Amino acid sequence: MRVAASTTAEILEELIGLLEPGLVTAVLDTEAERLCRKRGVTPAFKGLYGCPACVLVSLNDEVVHGLPRPDRRIAAGDVVTLDFGVVYRGWYGDHARTVCMPGASEADERLVSVTRASLEAATAVCRAGGRLSDIGRAVEQVVLPAGYSIVDDFVGHGIGRRLHEDPQVPHRFDPAARMPLREGLVLCVEPMVVFGGPEVKMLEDGWTAVSVDGTRSAHFEHTIAITAGGPEILSRPGFGAGRD
Repeated sequence: MRVAASTTAEILEELIGLLEPGLVTAVLDTEAERLCRKRGVTPAFKGLYGCPACVLVSLNDEVVHGLPRPDRRIAAGDVVTLDFGVVYRGWYGDHARTVCMPGASEADERLVSVTRASLEAATAVCRAGGRLSDIGRAVEQVVLPAGYSIVDDFVGHGIGRRLHEDPQVPHRFDPAARMPLREGLVLCVEPMVVFGGPEVKMLEDGWTAVSVDGTRSAHFEHTIAITAGGPEILSRPGFGAGRD
């Protein structure tokens, strides 16, 4: 799983390096597939539940699962989220990052920063002996005082031999989420944070979820293992397959 998640992070880093105003989002999908072939891994998303893309590209008010398109260009000032995963020898990795294009407002930069900080806080409590509800509480403690909303319609998840495994991981405090966190459990924690209300709606493509009020969003995700020494972020460069 270290190799799967690390390869995911390394390829995603390369894709982020391509981002610039004027880039057609479909180019990112083509490049993601090429990089998977080069590394000897399989795209995790393409074909899963009928998904047509290797990498999901969400812009501005698109909260999650934006489909790359040949008629969609990234513009200066856009907030761009890339969500990506791979399979290596039957094991899955999953990772998402949001970046601001040149010209983005200070408000957008702050939204992205707070969302990243909420994932960091949630990661810190992924320790054996804690409870699943600790994760949502940690996200809330960062996001809500900053004046933003947490999207409730999408949650994190376990990961391993399948992309989505139990348990579901709420990003709000849920007193019913009392499952103990145990050594060996691997979770994808992925808060999605919006300026306005938390409500989302689906576009006609059946995949792209946007904020109902049209406000911008940010999304960060790591694959995190609970180990005897504490949380280990697996979706970091360093262990990737097929490295030069």
